[in-house]
Amino acid sequence: MTQTMILAAAPGQAAAAGGWGLTLAHLAYRVGGGPHLFRANAPVAPRGGLLVMEADRFDGAGESEPFCNEVLRECAARKFTGVVCRFRGRAIPLLGEIAGKLGELCGGRGLSCYVTETYGAAAPGAKVLIPTALSGGSLQNRLEEAQGRFGPGRVALWVERSAEDFLLPSPGGAGAPLTAEELSRRRAEHSPSVFFSDELCAHYFTYMAGEKGHFVLFDDAGSIRKKLHIAGRLGIQTAFLPYESTADLLPELLERKAPQGENQN
Repeated sequence: MTQTMILAAAPGQAAAAGGWGLTLAHLAYRVGGGPHLFRANAPVAPRGGLLVMEADRFDGAGESEPFCNEVLRECAARKFTGVVCRFRGRAIPLLGEIAGKLGELCGGRGLSCYVTETYGAAAPGAKVLIPTALSGGSLQNRLEEAQGRFGPGRVALWVERSAEDFLLPSPGGAGAPLTAEELSRRRAEHSPSVFFSDELCAHYFTYMAGEKGHFVLFDDAGSIRKKLHIAGRLGIQTAFLPYESTADLLPELLERKAPQGENQN
C-alpha cells in the first residue's frame, strides 16, 4: 500500500518544504479568544495543502458554529484541502464541539479533517492523529489499539523524531529531550553500543554519568522508516512528517535527492 506523506511546515519553512513536492500542512494558525481563527504573520500567506491550527492558549469560551464558519471561509480563500485540529493538552469541551462540527462539515464539502487523539471520540467524521513517540510498550500494539477504538480507516500517523535521555530508574517514564547536537555529544563522549528496539521502533543506548545510569532513546531515518512500514502494514494510509525535525532525513525517507537549493544542516 502506498502511503500519503504530508509535510507539516511552519510559515518560514513552507518554501523549502514545498520543494519536495508533497502536500503541505501549514502550521500557521491558532484558535484565539472569541473564538476566532488567527494566522501567523508571514511574508506570503499559505495556499493549498492543509490548514493546521493549535489551541495551546485558548481559554475555552465562546461558540463553535461561528468559528467553524471562519475556518471554512479560510479554507475556501486559501484553497486548502483539509483541516488539522492539533489541539493538545487537557480536553476542553468547546474544542470538542469544534472538532466534531469540523469533521462533519469538512466531510460534506469534500475536505479532509484530522484531530488529535484526545478529541477522536468527539469527532467521528474526522481521522485521528496518533503520535509515534513511545517510552515503553509496542508501537504496533499502540496503533492496533487506536484502530480498535476509532476504527481502522480513521487512524493517521503523526511522526515524532524522538531523542530523550532517561535517568535510571525512571518510574515516571519521562526523559529529558535532547537536541541533535546533545545526542551527538553523548555518543561521542561515551562511545556506547547502539541497539534497536523492535517494539518501540527506535534506537537506544545506555551510559553511566558518575554513579547514575542513563538510557537514551532516539530516532533516525531507519527507525522512522520502520514506523512508517508498521503503519502501512496495518493499513494506515496517511503520515504527517514535521519538516523542522525531519528535513535532514527526507532524502533517505523519500529515497530521492534534496531539491536544488535545499539547505541540509
